Amino acid sequence: MSNFLKLITLTSFVAIGSTAIAQDSETPKPDADAVAEAAEAVVETATETAGEGTTATEETPAAEGEAATGETPEGLSMGEEVVDENAPGTLFVADKFDAWELRCTRVEPGQKEPCYLFQLMKDENDNAIAEMNFVILANGGQAVAGGTVVAPLETLLTKQVTLAVDAGAKKRYPFRFCSVVGCYSQIGFSNADVASFKRGNEVLLSIVPAYAPDETITVKLSLAGFTKAYEGLKAMQ
Repeated sequence: MSNFLKLITLTSFVAIGSTAIAQDSETPKPDADAVAEAAEAVVETATETAGEGTTATEETPAAEGEAATGETPEGLSMGEEVVDENAPGTLFVADKFDAWELRCTRVEPGQKEPCYLFQLMKDENDNAIAEMNFVILANGGQAVAGGTVVAPLETLLTKQVTLAVDAGAKKRYPFRFCSVVGCYSQIGFSNADVASFKRGNEVLLSIVPAYAPDETITVKLSLAGFTKAYEGLKAMQ
């Protein structure tokens, strides 16, 4: 199981292009256009920041005769490119609320920074398993909020992803697609769902590894600080 448990940490929130939200048959589907509109604000950042904080970044080999430290054999520095951390398009943590981070993307002056809530889920051995990216929808119909769960590439997609708040009822959601950084399940949350998040202690998230279809991997999404995080995100919008 080690290959599955040591897979990537993912920090992108991708655009919800169309709705494929698996909900109970009694629950109406949310407005797909509203879900897509809310996610478009951060899609460019998703491309640029996907894979941030995950596996070790491949480094460009040092030129022949040049030390790995960026110096020549003569001890001369070859310089290092300075990255502007405040440039438009860069991601930053605007605030923290216990287990949640409020992440935003820097934009041009006069524009509104798109923000979302983020939490990385790990197993008992501190291996990154999945992440949750959470946004508030202004015109989502039945869905007042949207979430993207990102799971490792070795996830068995046909088993979908299951969420349950504390000991409550389980809900299953399909995966929409996979990219080089993971597989994405895009979810709509109703007012009742958000209320249960505010009341609860944790969400149990379960996925099934493709190489072990009879096994279930369950991790905890902490709800510590969620209420304050939700209000903080709402204030940013």
